[in-house]
Amino acid sequence: MDDVKSNDSLILYIQNLFHDSADLIVRKISWKDGDGIVCFLSTMTESSEVNKQIEILRLRSIAELPNWAGTATSSVEAFSVPKLIKTVTNGFVAIFFPATNLLLTITIPSFEVRSTTEPNNEIVIRGAHEGFVESIDKNISLIRKHLLISDLVVKDVKLGEDTNTKVTYVFIESIADKDVVNEVKSRLENIDRTKIYSIGQIEDYLEDSLWSPFPQFLNTERPDRAVANLLEGKIVLFTDQSPSALIAPVNFFSFYETPDDFNGRVIVSSFFRMLRIFSFVIAVFLPAYYIAVVGFHSEVLPYDLSMKVKTAVEFIPYRPIVEALIVELFIEVIREATIRLPAPIGPTIGIVGGLVIGDAIVNAGLVSNLMVVVVAMTAISSFVVPSVEMNTTIRIIRFPFMLAATLFGFFGIAIGTIILFIHLMNRSSLSQPYLSPVVPFDPSRFKNIFFRIPYFKNHKQQQTFTHGTGRRKRRGRN
Repeated sequence: MDDVKSNDSLILYIQNLFHDSADLIVRKISWKDGDGIVCFLSTMTESSEVNKQIEILRLRSIAELPNWAGTATSSVEAFSVPKLIKTVTNGFVAIFFPATNLLLTITIPSFEVRSTTEPNNEIVIRGAHEGFVESIDKNISLIRKHLLISDLVVKDVKLGEDTNTKVTYVFIESIADKDVVNEVKSRLENIDRTKIYSIGQIEDYLEDSLWSPFPQFLNTERPDRAVANLLEGKIVLFTDQSPSALIAPVNFFSFYETPDDFNGRVIVSSFFRMLRIFSFVIAVFLPAYYIAVVGFHSEVLPYDLSMKVKTAVEFIPYRPIVEALIVELFIEVIREATIRLPAPIGPTIGIVGGLVIGDAIVNAGLVSNLMVVVVAMTAISSFVVPSVEMNTTIRIIRFPFMLAATLFGFFGIAIGTIILFIHLMNRSSLSQPYLSPVVPFDPSRFKNIFFRIPYFKNHKQQQTFTHGTGRRKRRGRN
């Protein structure tokens, strides 16, 4: 009778421990050495398999098999309340034996995972039409499907006392730089925060320069892009419940490369890569150049074009910087509205905003036709970059250049360019130079910025950085 009361008290204690949640299942079961208490969450466990696995382990216990609890899906350890909480909240089945003070764990979780569809943020032209999902195990399987090698290393870290979020980093042992791997491990282990639940929080802790507008991690949802970077010696990080992967170390030019470059023809891929890099110059400097020409340096234009520019801005009632800010902010509002609205409505808002309202503000004399053309070219150029993070950066940094052009003309643009270049030279990604191979200059890899080298010319795997240790030796084709 005392045992019954004791077990009932334990059941009540466990229910109170989980605040009597509706999906908590706690019940007694009979066992060889006395009763046990089964505890699991029905919303995170394959309930139909629980009784089957319990019966298998019960028969193994009755048969007195050595290490009866040690199977592919179960293990046993000393009981403690934190272990019980961790086991149950991870979607496992916990069986507590009060007589022996042992905790039996059965691993049969059940989580809903969506299918591997094509990523919406990274359009695939030529390549695998599959993307990462919100399950780390599924994402790692997509990586291993491409890399059938034994030295693909997967490491797990648990972060956040409250959230207990799983963070996984992947690298190839024979290629990755040991110093970079140790740097990632050290930074992850030094994260001291009780609530970690998103990949953006992890990125904040791992970045070298948090206040820089330039991203130091490449964000991707494409397995083929992650695999290509792993083969360059980089590290890929995943967090639970996120379909995105973080890739590091990267440089500035990594954000202008796509997997389609390496799946397309050499000349075509090289042309479009150079076009993307040139689009960075247009997106950042074109509005500032227009403001400087109109406000200070109209003499640099041919006479006929200069007259057209003066005619276009003659009746605008304010300075070019105000005109540019009106159109730029208008474009940003349209872009933000298009993103936030439901998919069927978003394109309609873009058309209405771009055509109807844009034409109206020109006819009202608030901005000139030339300014609309300049801002439209700038917006289109910023869309060319195949990275959402770098796209956002470009949209931000052109405003300081517009202000510098307003105050000092071409001289202000030149000073701003120098400051931007110095900023990039002093940035790093996991302590690796951000502007490599320009600074420090490496002639052997400089051509890789603009050209996609044919595969049969490669005597070794292309790398973003020159790694100090652990480089895999490869044999090329002559």
